[in-house]
Amino acid sequence: LSFSLFATIFFPMRRLLLSFLLITVSAVKDYGIPGWKCDPQVMKKSASIPQSVHSLRYADIKIVAAIGDSITAGNGAGATSENDTLALSVQYRGLTFSAGGDLDLDQHVTLANILKKFNPDIFGFSIKTGSANVWANAQLNAAIPGARAVNLTSQAIDLVQRFKDHPDKVDIVNDWKLVHIFIGGNDICAWCAHPEDESADLFGQRIGDAIQILKDNLPRTIVVITGMLDITVLREMDAKSSRCDVMHRTECACEQNQKHSTDELRGVCKEYMQKEDDLQASGRFDTDDHFTIVIQPFFEDYDHAPLLPDGSADISLFAPDCFHFSQFGHALVGRNLWNNLLQPVGSKSMVADLTNLDAPLNCPDTSCPFIRTTKNSVNCTQFMTPSM
Repeated sequence: LSFSLFATIFFPMRRLLLSFLLITVSAVKDYGIPGWKCDPQVMKKSASIPQSVHSLRYADIKIVAAIGDSITAGNGAGATSENDTLALSVQYRGLTFSAGGDLDLDQHVTLANILKKFNPDIFGFSIKTGSANVWANAQLNAAIPGARAVNLTSQAIDLVQRFKDHPDKVDIVNDWKLVHIFIGGNDICAWCAHPEDESADLFGQRIGDAIQILKDNLPRTIVVITGMLDITVLREMDAKSSRCDVMHRTECACEQNQKHSTDELRGVCKEYMQKEDDLQASGRFDTDDHFTIVIQPFFEDYDHAPLLPDGSADISLFAPDCFHFSQFGHALVGRNLWNNLLQPVGSKSMVADLTNLDAPLNCPDTSCPFIRTTKNSVNCTQFMTPSM
């Protein structure tokens, strides 16, 4: 086959294939905030490295990391259609609402992508696909699919080791770090079969044990916990989508178990959420100025399926299993997480907004330009420091 004949056949085919791939990629529903910016004053770093976590500006954060389950691992997030079930086994870490760093904020909202606006040199966010042990892509996203709260201690140990193994990227002593935790879906899905092993008390204790490992090993760290999602939302999805009903039979047996009423399941979810809240309220992790935790409760009172105007379930927020978030869903959850972070403790929204695409991505308050903690939410003035 002569080169000229080969070129005549191959290059047009290659252009056709590339065009097809571009169309396929662009067809994936997503949500970004083009051109987003805030008052220049709140975008600045502190004049010197903050000595208190309660004086931590967003631009001061140098490291972003995460632990959790398959949602933080990004399973299924990049599925191209509701029939793309093969994507459920793929970990699209770069798309996750907390630590995902694929694309940019103009195209896809994640906490990491927003933080890049404040500090373009921030490190630790995950990119592309791959399991937790693929350092080049996972980086400081140590989440493991299938994880329950009992597995968080091993993830916390792994995360600490990742910091130690990469001193060229991370200064454990001096860098301010944000570690995100999202857990609970697998715990509640197993609760019906093993209520004693998955009690709310154990749930809270296990998360606390993992946070203690972080506190003992990672100075200058703020732990951000997204409160768990009420599993009864899935029951409403089932009632409105036969496909979701079928998928959930293998995904979450407890949600499908009709021996337990919706009110009972909701009650257990509330108990789990309360244990997360108690970790913050106890003051256990507020004993010095170099470490704290903050609960973001935007899922706490979210007890209904996201609906379209015609009353049907908006399955575009979910991967093909109607359980994990889609690329679009991760972006909307990312917006809710960010807006919750900006709100003072005690005045945070308890209900996520997953349907209004016109809702704003807010900016830090110029009168308190810090990540809101239990202490600066009471009196921000005492923590004010100059910016650059």
